[in-house]
Amino acid sequence: MDEWMSNMDHLSVYDLGQMPYKEALALQRHLLLLRQNDEIGDTLLIVEHPAVLTLGTRGDYANIYLPRQLLAEAGVEIFEVERGGDVTYHGPGQIVGYPIVKLAHFPGSIRGYITAMATAIIDVLREEFGIEAEQRFDKYSGVWVGDTKIVAMGVAVKQGVTLHGFAFNVNTNLSHFDWINPCGLSKGVTSVEHELGHPVDFERVKQLVIKSLAGKFQKTPVMQPLENLLQMTKIADGGET
Repeated sequence: MDEWMSNMDHLSVYDLGQMPYKEALALQRHLLLLRQNDEIGDTLLIVEHPAVLTLGTRGDYANIYLPRQLLAEAGVEIFEVERGGDVTYHGPGQIVGYPIVKLAHFPGSIRGYITAMATAIIDVLREEFGIEAEQRFDKYSGVWVGDTKIVAMGVAVKQGVTLHGFAFNVNTNLSHFDWINPCGLSKGVTSVEHELGHPVDFERVKQLVIKSLAGKFQKTPVMQPLENLLQMTKIADGGET
């Protein structure tokens, strides 16, 4: 595994592009085991999912308004996962980040980690788009613009290593949030596109988020080829090298 080992000052970043949620979840869980065993360094997965709903540990199906049959007919799957929080929507135009990192590196442990993620995106919103946002530590963590949520957060920690992460609405179709009560909060959502009145360069925002997040983690982001990730997880799963 030496070729996969990362310098402690580096954050290995894999841009998964558009990928179904189930596949990205499997990659997270593979990387979690590798990070727990110190076979890899801190890692960030960046992805854009097709429309999907996930329920966290506080999940309540009552917060999904559409019948499951209608969602299934539309190709929208529902996943129950180990992150905190209730129901969350992921879909096109949304930057989803899954840091697989050692929690011990963050002051204040889980709270410090969540704050690092939140402030990374708050800085991008303010400095690049003039959008004022704030982090809130209420029942569910996230980043807010006024009374509307622009970033949902939900994490899990397994043997000191994080998985799951954040979902940042950039050019997201906000009408899809009508399918659910987002995070069980009965409050609205927003996006960069909605706040500015026009869509923005999604790939550019993605790079800004990667750079800002790595800075908050006090790491240097190192983009890695996707084939490296696929090979690494194949090895971890006992496949042929």
